[in-house]
Amino acid sequence: MNSILTPDSTLQRFSKPGAARFSLQRRVAASLLFALCVFVVNSESFAQTTRPAIVAAADWGSNPQQIADSRKHTPKYITIHHAGVLWTGEKTPVEFVRNMQTWGQKEKAWPDLPYHFLIAPDGSIFEGRSLEYEPDTNTRYTLAGNIGVEMMGNFEAQRPSKAQLESCAKLVAWLCQDLKLELKDIRGHNDAAPNQTTCPGKDFYRYLVDGQFVGWVTALMKGENVEITPGPPLEGGPTEEIPTS
Repeated sequence: MNSILTPDSTLQRFSKPGAARFSLQRRVAASLLFALCVFVVNSESFAQTTRPAIVAAADWGSNPQQIADSRKHTPKYITIHHAGVLWTGEKTPVEFVRNMQTWGQKEKAWPDLPYHFLIAPDGSIFEGRSLEYEPDTNTRYTLAGNIGVEMMGNFEAQRPSKAQLESCAKLVAWLCQDLKLELKDIRGHNDAAPNQTTCPGKDFYRYLVDGQFVGWVTALMKGENVEITPGPPLEGGPTEEIPTS
């Protein structure tokens, strides 16, 4: 004979200690599941770009000196540079990075590379100074808060390659997403140090001035496919693209 459930019998059933514990466990499990779903949705909504391939400092043979704790900082700006030295392809990117580190340590008393990332003409990205520390510079501005991104070449005299532009945009998009930096705080070295330098060179700075670079970064952060194509030569600007090999 089937038992008949009445309101009173149902109340008695779920009033038992074991039933109460089971009900509480279900509520806790449901709450955890809901929180997990919210986390996944938010992650998918906001984490749309991925970390680009970066050659680790240990892999290219970095030999940094100790940096004082007083130089630790919290990143706020992404400040973009060019090397300011004509790229001829006579040295490999690895040789260039190693030579810059050695030169800075001997001639400038810099403990490490002055930049946090360096981008070769072929688009390879090299890890430089740890993001934990402020960069170094030949100019005068507040260094704390700046992430230094340098592209090899002299963009007053030669044009950045398509691969450099793509890698720079991908790197900056990832940094903005990962460190929660504002798009308005992407700038050139000359913005940070007015009237002191033409860095990052007219044939890259153009993309900061017209907003195209920030547009590329914004689209990448949204997970969109972006066609990054160098613009035509500027009037009175360089016409030869940097050699990539």
